[in-house]
Amino acid sequence: MDKHNIAGSHYGFSATNIDDLGAAEYTLVNITADASGSVSAFERDIEGCIAEVVAACHRSPRADNLMMRVTTFNNRLDELHGFKPLTSCNTDDYDGKINSAGMTALYDAARNAIESVTSYGRDLSDADFDVNGIVFVITDGCDNCSRSRMSAVKRAMKKSIRSEALESMTAILVGVNITDPDVSRALDELRKDAGFTRYMEIGNADAASLAKLADFVSRSIAAQSRALGNGHASIPLSF
Repeated sequence: MDKHNIAGSHYGFSATNIDDLGAAEYTLVNITADASGSVSAFERDIEGCIAEVVAACHRSPRADNLMMRVTTFNNRLDELHGFKPLTSCNTDDYDGKINSAGMTALYDAARNAIESVTSYGRDLSDADFDVNGIVFVITDGCDNCSRSRMSAVKRAMKKSIRSEALESMTAILVGVNITDPDVSRALDELRKDAGFTRYMEIGNADAASLAKLADFVSRSIAAQSRALGNGHASIPLSF
């Protein structure tokens, strides 16, 4: 994996060396999940959700054209693995990887997820790959410790959408176990202000709800991958 810096950011990313890639086109997937102290009751379920997304994507006819990166965030951002072909991702890669503690650097995580897709997408495009991207940011609360401001997330999203590096970009904000109406409103405002494609909520963070989320995420990834070459993003799916 090659290490990549992002200008003006405290966090970079890692990605497979382009010379090691075999397909001619890729959909870049970045999943970033909240690992703050408040998710302690369902951290294993979040791991299971990510593993199920990987399992479902392996069954997709587009599996060879997917690259995935997974990060978690609390006070800081941690990369579980950088962008690598889905065929190199295993469902047990995420077992025991979410160790909840600390606060919620939501803006830092969202900004990094978007910027990493845009940056690596540009590298791929410059090497004559066709590429688009999709980002999922999963959180159970609002930002309370990021170095970045919400405006930085907005700038990253605008740059990604306008970038000629990506054919299209989809970014979905997911609220999990949201019971406070004020938090719900704040996350929906973040979606509007920062330019996320969509905000969706899951009321309970139980196994059944997160399994439903995994199904939605995997279907959305497949739809975005199928849209590659059409010049636009996939049509949003129902949850």
